Amino acid sequence: MTGERTPVVVAARRSPIGTTGGALRALGVDELAAPVLRAVLADAGVATVDDVVLGNVFGPGGNPARVAALRAGLGQDVPGLTVDRQCASGLAAITTAAALIRAGESEAILAGGVESASTAPLRSWRTEPPTEYTRAPFAPAELGDPDMGPAADRVAAEAGVSRHRQDAFAVRSHTRAVEAQRAGRFDAELVPVGGVTADERPRAGFTVERLARFRPAFTPGGTATAANSCGVNDGAAAVLVVSERVRRERGLAGLRLVASATSAVDPNLLGLGAVPAMKSVLDRTPDVVEFNEAFAGQTLACLDAAGIDDAIVSPDGGAIALGHPWGASGAVLVVRLFHRLAGTGGSGLSALSAGGGVGVAAMWEAVS
Repeated sequence: MTGERTPVVVAARRSPIGTTGGALRALGVDELAAPVLRAVLADAGVATVDDVVLGNVFGPGGNPARVAALRAGLGQDVPGLTVDRQCASGLAAITTAAALIRAGESEAILAGGVESASTAPLRSWRTEPPTEYTRAPFAPAELGDPDMGPAADRVAAEAGVSRHRQDAFAVRSHTRAVEAQRAGRFDAELVPVGGVTADERPRAGFTVERLARFRPAFTPGGTATAANSCGVNDGAAAVLVVSERVRRERGLAGLRLVASATSAVDPNLLGLGAVPAMKSVLDRTPDVVEFNEAFAGQTLACLDAAGIDDAIVSPDGGAIALGHPWGASGAVLVVRLFHRLAGTGGSGLSALSAGGGVGVAAMWEAVS
């Protein structure tokens, strides 16, 4: 039974997704997020909110959610909370906002994520001399803390996901994304940012035969390549989460949160982090699944383990084609579901795995 405090997403937008060093390279995280926040409020006809919760992974720190809220002109009394659950940060920000709505602490929250890999600060350990590093530890070294690529190769190998199947999945992701671009299916969700109006990464003309020529990118004999893996990207995405009472009073269509879960597994198998969470929330076969395609092999291993037919996954392409702006990617999944399902009916699952072996999943149903 739906209660007055049930969380519902009633508006959802995202920026175009840019390649690192590409069209969005000059924009910091607050500059990427602010136009998206304003567009979401305009869509819902809401002047302001109780809070802004954004996922972010690589900085610059200093509570980017608060900075973005101020840049968006939301008012000095809107605080801002920044969430870091690595690649799952954007979806974790939305489920955190939903929990605040359900608890009765808020009635309307902007939630999502943002990442600017292009402007992320350089990092170094305070050694003599300083030692630069490209990522923070995901787990204590003695427990095993593999990089994403080698971990994806291991997951695919142990799950028995062939190189051919991975390449075919990657080709399908690009094909679907290119078709969606040409048909204008992204238009309603995109907010022009910095003069950029379209996603940079999708490529036409990929075939399985062409992708088969790519060499392993991470480990000798591995199956993850530059072509069947996601890119490193810039982008922002946000949704407006309100209580069922507010949604009903305003007469808005949306996505009602049915269930959400967070899980964790062996950090050496970090790509499988979302599997327990997915199993926890799957009380039915969803009409659509948006799963973050970090690596084709890792994605297929998760879907197989959760018993999901990959044919219903990422119907307009996923992160292999569109890109993976880490802190924003989980929110991009919800934006995609909203524009496919809200007002038309059906159910959807959003899920992704993240560094350290954690994962987040959420089941949604359309409501009008």
